[in-house]
Amino acid sequence: MRAAAIDAFSSQSLVEPPVTPDRDEARRWAVEELSNPRYPDATPGWLEQLWRDFLDWLSSLEGGSGTGPNLAVPLMVVLALVIIIAAIVFVRPRLNARRAKESGDLYGDDNTVDAEGYRARAASAADGGNWPAAVVDQFRALVRSAEERDIIDARAGRTADEAAAQLGGVFGAAQAKLIAAAGIFDAVRYGDHPATRVDYESVRQLDTELLGLKPDFAGQAHAGFAVPR
Repeated sequence: MRAAAIDAFSSQSLVEPPVTPDRDEARRWAVEELSNPRYPDATPGWLEQLWRDFLDWLSSLEGGSGTGPNLAVPLMVVLALVIIIAAIVFVRPRLNARRAKESGDLYGDDNTVDAEGYRARAASAADGGNWPAAVVDQFRALVRSAEERDIIDARAGRTADEAAAQLGGVFGAAQAKLIAAAGIFDAVRYGDHPATRVDYESVRQLDTELLGLKPDFAGQAHAGFAVPR
């Protein structure tokens, strides 16, 4: 729409003065522009409803025949800018968290700690009531332990979901628990989920359970697995 308007303006600017849209034309332009999917698609939850209400309000405006000041057009522009800015403010943190989850190693920057070290850190955090830190380090201990037992290869960039899928393939009895534990890890580390003692205990007990299970590599492809030779 903007491109068409610019082309039309460029072709006629030498022979005609600029045209100022009346109220009906400005309202129509605003509704068409703000209906573009790139704006509402970027808005979360309640902001989507606010956006729809705003567009309904724009559509309800009636063009007037009066000659007084036209305040509808600047008001449309101001409200549109406010909603777009709000969408950016609310969407950006979500996108950043999603990118961190997609690209981040589950161990973070410090990937040299062994399983016992992660368990000690998790226990210390739990003693202090820091359940998010306790959950994160306890899950790291679980995965690191599997690497140390040569069940899966130690690999940089592995995510919690990938670790759970690989371990679930050889620990079939604990597959559902592994998927749930990975979900807790992701929610706590990337989604600011308020972890609880129950979350920590569930991951700690799973870690203990896996230590007592014998992995079953039957039918498993070698990718990602450190199958004992």
